[in-house]
Order: sequence, then C-alpha cells, then structure tokens
Amino acid sequence: MVYEQRSSVFPCLYAILLFSKEGIRVKLAFTKMHGCGNNYIYFNCFDQTVPDPESLSIKLSEPHFGIGGDGIILISPSDKADAQMRIFNADGSEGKMCGNGIRCVGKYLYDNGMTDGRTTITIDTLSGVKTLELTVKDGKMQSARVDMGAAILAPREIPVDMDGENVISAPIVVDEKVYHMTCVSMGNPHCVIFQKEDVDDLDLTRIGPKFEHHPLFPERVNTEFVNVLPDGSLKMRVWERGSGETWACGTGSCATGVAACLNGLANKNEDIVVHLRGGDLTIRYTDETVFMTGAATTVFKGEIEI
Repeated sequence: MVYEQRSSVFPCLYAILLFSKEGIRVKLAFTKMHGCGNNYIYFNCFDQTVPDPESLSIKLSEPHFGIGGDGIILISPSDKADAQMRIFNADGSEGKMCGNGIRCVGKYLYDNGMTDGRTTITIDTLSGVKTLELTVKDGKMQSARVDMGAAILAPREIPVDMDGENVISAPIVVDEKVYHMTCVSMGNPHCVIFQKEDVDDLDLTRIGPKFEHHPLFPERVNTEFVNVLPDGSLKMRVWERGSGETWACGTGSCATGVAACLNGLANKNEDIVVHLRGGDLTIRYTDETVFMTGAATTVFKGEIEI
C-alpha cells in the first residue's frame, strides 16, 4: 500500500492512497470530513460503487497505514429521501446512526450542489429518515440542526437487559465499582453515566470496553461519562462501540441531553450545551423529538485505488 497525503489548505495539493488486490484496481474519490472532531472518510456512491466497505473501513481508519478516522460513510441515492447514509465503524461493523456524520453528509450534499440550493433536506439512515435545517454562509453549509427523532427509553428497545418502563439512574457494576446509568436509544444504544469526578481524569481506554461489552447490553453499547458544570452545561467523554474513544458523538450528546432531563439536571424545551473534546453541540429535548445543532467541516479530498 502506498499513501501520499497533501492537505487541502492549498488547492494544488491532493491525497492519493494505493492498494493492490488480486491485480484489480478500482479508483474511488473520497472526502475527509469531521463534526466536532468525529472524523470519517466519505464516499459519494451516486456515481461510484464501494466494494466490501467493512474491510475498507478497517484499512482506511488505521492512522499509521491508512487515512485515519473513526470509520467510513457512504452517501447513496434514496427513493424516500435526498440521500441515504451508511456508517461503518473503524472495526468494520455497521452503525445505524451517526449524529456528527449526518451533519457532514448534509454539508457534502449542499456544498456539491446536490440539493438544488434547498436548505431543508432529508437523509435516510438505518434509524429512519432525518430532517436537516442547514445554515449557509457564502455558498457553503456552516452548521445544521437535525431532527434526530424521538428518544427511546423502553429497555427492550434500546436494548438493555433490564425490566421496567425505563432505566434511569440504575446501578451497574463495572470493575467492582457501582455506577448509576441512564439508558437511551437515539437509533443506537447509549449508557449515560453522570459523575462528580472530572471526566478528564478517566482512564477511558480501560473502562470503556468493559461497559461496551457488559452482559447487560446484548448489542454492545456506547457509553457517555458526564460532568454537570456550574453553568448547567455538560462536559462529556464518549466510548463508542466499534470505534473506541472519539472526540465527539452526536447521538451520544442527544442521549446525554435526554438523560440530564430525566435526572432533573436540565429542562425539556431548553437548549442544553454539551462540551466534547472536539467542540460543542446544542441539544434540545421535547416531547416529540430531540434536536441537535452543530458544525461540519471538510478537511481534504482525494482518491484511492483498491
């Protein structure tokens, strides 16, 4: 494999990645994008086909021998929305939804003239069709407000192996320590832990996998560790199933905002600011849905041959 990356800071620079597979080489265009540091490699599948995305995601996500990232996202035609997105994590597993990723998909579509100038668009995901309201400046999308849909609280639908109508501040034992978790699904399962200890001091590489693979979660789980700050905003670190610690998680921020309301730490129908390692997201939890607002950034574009 040969890889040459040149930043898009200057227009004459470019990125090329070469793979060899059975002597057959297919050229694919890609765009590296991030939302609050949650970075993926995006492929426009309106005019190209990406073979074996599971294996490709593993190869390209590797930071030393690949492009580096939290996975790959395919942008494809849809018969019920402006586009469809499929998410593949760094370990090759397919995710149902990515809040930071969907904002980047919205930016890709708008910036590349694929929305006919419309600033309200829809994107089909494995968690249903989502609506985005785009904020545009100088012909480029700067941020998006995403209707993420209703929060799911029923344990069997999350899923978490517990009884009852919901899981709010329920005890869970990890490494002989009792934590209190609130479980929410935003199309993917989340376990939210509010704690007094500074989340910056957590050894997340040690504790994260133990939550992810805990027997209470039959489909594994994303785990958010959260501090409530004096101004009412939330500071969060996240361990994502299939990717490990990421700098941000959109669905995790939504789940954290919902969990804060359920635990009396925030109010419904008000903006909740979530501080992540890669930036801030604004969450609003209503009786009908959860809204997420945040930026999206294009890093560079390039081509690969596989």
